[in-house]
Amino acid sequence: MDFGLTEEQTALRESIEQFAQARLNDNLVDNDKAGVFARENWRECAKIGLVGLPIPEAYGGSQADAVTTMVALEALGYGCRDNGLIFSLNAHLWAGASPILRFGTEEQRRRYLPAMCAGEMIAAHGMSEPGSGSDAYALTTTAVRDGDRYLVNGSKTFITNAPVADVFLVFATTDRRRGFAGVNAFLVDSDTPGLTVGEPTDKMGLRTSPMADVHLDGCAVPASCRLGPEGGGSAVFNWTMERERSFILAAALGTMRRDLERCVEHARTRRQFGKPIGSFQAVSHRLVDMRLRLDASRLLLYRLGWSIDRGQPAGLEAALAKLSVSENFVQSGLDAIQVHGGYGFMTEYELERDLRDSVASRLYSGTSEVQRNLAARQLGLS
Repeated sequence: MDFGLTEEQTALRESIEQFAQARLNDNLVDNDKAGVFARENWRECAKIGLVGLPIPEAYGGSQADAVTTMVALEALGYGCRDNGLIFSLNAHLWAGASPILRFGTEEQRRRYLPAMCAGEMIAAHGMSEPGSGSDAYALTTTAVRDGDRYLVNGSKTFITNAPVADVFLVFATTDRRRGFAGVNAFLVDSDTPGLTVGEPTDKMGLRTSPMADVHLDGCAVPASCRLGPEGGGSAVFNWTMERERSFILAAALGTMRRDLERCVEHARTRRQFGKPIGSFQAVSHRLVDMRLRLDASRLLLYRLGWSIDRGQPAGLEAALAKLSVSENFVQSGLDAIQVHGGYGFMTEYELERDLRDSVASRLYSGTSEVQRNLAARQLGLS
């Protein structure tokens, strides 16, 4: 494994960091308070290829390999302090565009992917329900075949991008008795009669990433909008979740790196008892631990990207990376607050927002407990 970046990857990282710092950070404190989704910044990200990173050029994407995609997302996380915008972008990319590329027909790819990559269409992923979270296949949403269409009924909850989405990837069962074999995936346009989006939810963190419940009441979905074969919804979901957990925290590396740099600078310049606070082991050791978590997280993620690029099975690596990086992300956020003391607790310093945003990383794309179960299964323990 080569631990160095290519010249192209280095240039890409630098250009994205500069772009994000210059274009994506206006009014963040106010936007976070009000829960404002920065649609114009989404379009700006699309202009430089971030909304279609791994999608082939034939469909309007950047055709980046896995490692390059992680480099780009880390750079975005470093330069852009709007974690909600980045989270929405990841949800769109890994739980919307990528499964269409993997499982979609050519007609479906042509219909959706160019507009998604251009920033003209936003995707949302509809699996979670009020009664099924980690128990993903305890679905109550149903799809009944009616000639050349399906009638879909049910409700979805915690749907990222729902208030701004143009298309939903909805999972429903055609036969609950068949368990996972009865699950199907459907592409449902937001203007489909019977589909309604609830009021945006108020959240602890990631407040600039819009979220809402989605209700489907007799939605007539053409059979041509089914993603994958009949009964193939579980394969779509499992692949999508592995891909999402592989990449969704790459941007967290950038946030952790930015916060560490701020902490180091603060420790060098903030004086107490006549000396810089960085001279006290209670502070310096905390900063060393933050650096250790950052390096360990980067090694796990980039090894995962390296495996994906070589077509190697990566289920275990994805679960371990998601588990470790999310836990590291939260702890480093706590440490950044502690190093800054009372200032870190203040909204204007923006560190408290990074901490609030980090907490969800232990929940989305499978909780930390689920990641441990997945890893145990890969080890042959369950």
